[in-house]
Amino acid sequence: MEKDYKKLLEKQQYRLIGNHSAVKICTWTKKSLLDKGVCYKQKFYGMDSHRCCQISVSVNYCDQDCLFCWRERHIEPFAGIESVDEPKEIISNAIRYQRELLSGMGGNKEKINLKKLKESKEPKHFAISLTGETLYYPKLSELIRELKKQGYTSFVVTNGQLPEIMEKMESPTQLYLTVGAPNKEVYKKVCRPLNKDYWERLNKSLEVLKKMKQGKDSKRKTRTAIRLTLVKGLNMIEPENYAKLIEKAEPDFLEVKGYMFVGASRQKLEKQNMPFHKDIVEFAKQIEKHSSYKIIDEQPESRVMLMMKKDTKDRILKM
Repeated sequence: MEKDYKKLLEKQQYRLIGNHSAVKICTWTKKSLLDKGVCYKQKFYGMDSHRCCQISVSVNYCDQDCLFCWRERHIEPFAGIESVDEPKEIISNAIRYQRELLSGMGGNKEKINLKKLKESKEPKHFAISLTGETLYYPKLSELIRELKKQGYTSFVVTNGQLPEIMEKMESPTQLYLTVGAPNKEVYKKVCRPLNKDYWERLNKSLEVLKKMKQGKDSKRKTRTAIRLTLVKGLNMIEPENYAKLIEKAEPDFLEVKGYMFVGASRQKLEKQNMPFHKDIVEFAKQIEKHSSYKIIDEQPESRVMLMMKKDTKDRILKM
């Protein structure tokens, strides 16, 4: 990793682990500790915000430069790395650094929830989604198995450009696939992929995702989710075509989420590209008309709607 990029990440409160991994405290973790709200993943899935560890195993490796991405992008070839970070070291160091980063909040005894602060020292959930394309990490399956072994859940996010890896990977607790546009032309404009066959790769990943979900006549592999990140004036169009892509994968969960004007995305987009929650509600209703998915829940603070074919009790994790 280049020194300037490393300094930039450290300035932004990343704690680097090894050669290509990192941990960073999520805003919702801090808010939860102050009893000022929780992440929508807690409301939708029972993923406690104050006990969630947000990590990356591919800090500066991605094959897309999405306009809506709020992370700093810095591409280097993963194949050129001299030493791959070990799963056990990633887990132990992520927890250690998370504790260090949160330790200062203990001094704010008048506002902090001390019970939650104590619990935060023992995380339960690992969101492998901080930055970069997760599936490039060659020991991802080993990491997921180790997390399972140690009793943690794993939420993995991918952009759908590596279907061949998806097909073979160990199943996490929940696998997210981000769909950035309803058609090939808009996808190229919004997601700016490096792969020439980007649309074919995405569609193949949708087919793989369908195979990975739970079925009555097959072994449960993973909870599956599709996330739409909607940017006003760019990809917030053609709900009927989004519906076709969604139906191809038949995910357990569909998140219809508005783009947020934060981080590095502010260098590429304007504030008016950020939809209001009412816009997201209306778009979700349009998808409802064209698909078998129904609105189940929402979190206005995050401008996100949860959709499912039918609500189920087991969508809330029990740990």
